[in-house]
Amino acid sequence: MKFSIGIPAYKTVFFKECIDSVLNQEYTDFELIIVDDNSPNDIRSIVDLYDSDKIQYIRNEKNFGALHVVDNWNKCLSLAKGEFFILLGDDDRMRPNYLSEFANLIEKYPTCGVYHCRSVIIDENSEPITLTEPRPEFESVYDAILQRIMGKRHFFISDYVYRTSTLKSNGGFYKLPLAWASDDISSYIGSMQNGIAHTNEPVFEYRLNTHSISSNGSLNNKLAAIKGEEDWLTNFLQKDPHHPVDAILKENIQSEVKKFIQKKKIRTICDSNGNNPLSLVKWRLQDTGKNLSLQEFIYALILSYKERRKYRYAS
Repeated sequence: MKFSIGIPAYKTVFFKECIDSVLNQEYTDFELIIVDDNSPNDIRSIVDLYDSDKIQYIRNEKNFGALHVVDNWNKCLSLAKGEFFILLGDDDRMRPNYLSEFANLIEKYPTCGVYHCRSVIIDENSEPITLTEPRPEFESVYDAILQRIMGKRHFFISDYVYRTSTLKSNGGFYKLPLAWASDDISSYIGSMQNGIAHTNEPVFEYRLNTHSISSNGSLNNKLAAIKGEEDWLTNFLQKDPHHPVDAILKENIQSEVKKFIQKKKIRTICDSNGNNPLSLVKWRLQDTGKNLSLQEFIYALILSYKERRKYRYAS
């Protein structure tokens, strides 16, 4: 079997659209694995609408929840029989040529462990909003990391296709709280040895909506995930690249990492405090872990003040 598509299911609002997009693929050598994370929503009744031998449905006995959502990703992966694996969000969609486009890309770059496509961002009415950025047809992991931390890349778990054996041999998807940066780091790990191939054909549709896990979760969990991402990047940069171009890129990454993590922390803390300077001061006084340095705290206050002013003028 060529492809395994795993859906870690919890929400039902766009779930039927998601399944339809998989079953309407032009390329038909695939299986669909649906793992219901013990959802209070009736996932099963939607699955039962389909009479397809491509679908495998499993319901977890206990809910992994948003904090440990990567465990459900890896549950999907553990059931995969295909040579390549895709993790699809339960509210997102594949365009009909998604699998055929990736099959062609795999044929052109047969040694990669990770492949990627351009995406269309859609709204809650399934209307297109914009496209993600184009990328080079092939690049090393160093290129990928540098572009990401410089803020030039959008990352969605479902616009990546993984060689199943590569993903499993690396321990599955990299686990961080709330899956924050888990998609980024999983793609980095998978592309370390043989790089990553991209297609600029927009065959995936990512839905921007208010129900996503990434927009929820406690501030402490988000800060723990950012710390985990920082630790991974620090460990990665201790290795020496083999290619001289990657050695230059490594130096560029080293000069950008601290700023990237700092900005991410400040933005996360400001957003979690409603961009309210007073709320931010109260949080700082209660923050026993001192997640922000004094300098970062001042930057956060300034950002909160600017965002509040912007909101007042806009309204």
